[in-house]
Amino acid sequence: MTLPATPDAAVCIGRFQPFHNGHLALLRHALSLAPRCIVVLGSAQQARTPRNPFTWRERAEMIGLALPPKERERLRFVPVRDHYELSRWSRAVRHGVAACLADEGLAPEATRVLVGRPEDEGWNELRRAAGWSGCAVEQVPGADGTRLRDVLFQGAADIDAVLAALVDQVPASTRGFLRAWAALPFHAELVQEWRMLKRYREEWAAAPYPPVFVTVDTVLRCADHVLLVKRGRAPGKGLLALPGGFIEQRETAWQSALRELREETQLVLPDEVLQQALRRAQVFDHPDRSQRGRTITHAHYLDLGDRPLPEVQGGDDAAAALWVPLQELAALEDRFLDDHFHVLDHFLGLIEPDTEAARG
Repeated sequence: MTLPATPDAAVCIGRFQPFHNGHLALLRHALSLAPRCIVVLGSAQQARTPRNPFTWRERAEMIGLALPPKERERLRFVPVRDHYELSRWSRAVRHGVAACLADEGLAPEATRVLVGRPEDEGWNELRRAAGWSGCAVEQVPGADGTRLRDVLFQGAADIDAVLAALVDQVPASTRGFLRAWAALPFHAELVQEWRMLKRYREEWAAAPYPPVFVTVDTVLRCADHVLLVKRGRAPGKGLLALPGGFIEQRETAWQSALRELREETQLVLPDEVLQQALRRAQVFDHPDRSQRGRTITHAHYLDLGDRPLPEVQGGDDAAAALWVPLQELAALEDRFLDDHFHVLDHFLGLIEPDTEAARG
């Protein structure tokens, strides 16, 4: 597709965790094409993890610090959730970009050019669904966010040595940001979780094939509350999660779901009551849904109606079990393990269509 002579906006999409020289080259090219650059920040509502250690506001700050003031003034940021359905993610991006352009006083027909890499799945979906023009940019050699995060966490004991090793890979402003960020209280917890996940993957490295894990989760609703647990150990120590765990060799998915539900919440209800409460089951199998690796879960949705809330108590690897009112779940989105908030949204409809871009 031929580019407009001067597009109204160039759109860049990424997670920018952390912001490195490849990202900087991408943004500078975008700024050379249009008077404004809309930066779509992915993973905007995720909890802090080794894969998503920075909030979207921290990433926006990193990006702004790397540019001179005149270029910084031309940036606009649109945070977008990690939707695990490509078409829904695409709608959220398009909605967020359109709202951003409207805030600039531009009409809906304002021209956009998508700047990035054509091999990215999201690039092709947006080109198809939105009809945006595209401008391909080659990846800068050595620019790899995953490897940079590994260096950051592995060398956490000597942040000066880590930053010295990154001198040719990230802007000086990013190194300054990382130095201050590494002194914050949650950094040590992220380092511990990174080490746990590294050991976990190393234990499976000798398997003849890459492992695929199968788990179960339960969405248990009662009197407009949902039953959650607070995790007592990594991964996700302290985060909210659905009661669940790994399926056993001699159990069906339903049997494993009931066992995990009782082990983690000490729920005392007969099998017959829970079977009658079962409304739906759904498989969640996005390749990136879990930090532990390829993990497929069978989620079961149960509704106990308006009966009094059964007593619960944390058990097994759950530090606590708690009934949370449905109306409070949306505000807790960035405190959930992996994709568990999205599993809740699938069954309970928590995200309104006009808020999918998670703006502000």
